[in-house]
Amino acid sequence: MTEIPLEHVHVEPSEPGDGPGPAVVLLHGRGSNEQDLLQISRRFPDHLHVVSLRAPDELQGGYTWYDLDLSAGGLHQSQPHAEQFERSRELVRESIEGAIAEYDLDPERIGLLGFSQGAIASLSLLLDDPDDYAWVVALHGYLAESHADLDPDGVSGKPVFIGAGEMDQIIPASRAERAADRLRELGADVTSNVYQVPHGIGPDELADVVSFVETQV
Repeated sequence: MTEIPLEHVHVEPSEPGDGPGPAVVLLHGRGSNEQDLLQISRRFPDHLHVVSLRAPDELQGGYTWYDLDLSAGGLHQSQPHAEQFERSRELVRESIEGAIAEYDLDPERIGLLGFSQGAIASLSLLLDDPDDYAWVVALHGYLAESHADLDPDGVSGKPVFIGAGEMDQIIPASRAERAADRLRELGADVTSNVYQVPHGIGPDELADVVSFVETQV
């Protein structure tokens, strides 16, 4: 069996096509687990593989991708712990490579969907290796300072959906909006919106995410 270092759930498409298929890789938020975002993916097209990864470190009954660096001034200015952030992104990359081989996924049609910490990781993964991802959905996250000044080839034209919550007390909408602005500066095809929700995905946001994903796959 191919090595996939992160615990995960793989959901086979209910209507598979011929040959390697498209996939979405789900990255959950801090303190959650690989089951959390599966309810969203049930709304996605029937020919799409779903690979939901579990973060590597235990936290309060769930899992986390990294600790928070609060040195900049508290939760609303927090950044990922640098070494743990890099380690987790590498584990995600290795897990995606393993899943491509294990589940016959099309490497040209891999999308990322992350919430909160998973959104932060997804945006950074895109800027690390733009050619490895066909599209990205980043919900209630931000662009880490470690990646804010990167200008890699391959981002131009990349479809990116960024959602935020007007009532989000964990990651203010302004942080997500700054990420959307930066991705637009880099030439990405950004769809973004602020919803009347707290730190969670409401029905309007979910409907927009589903519509976005349907246009990508």
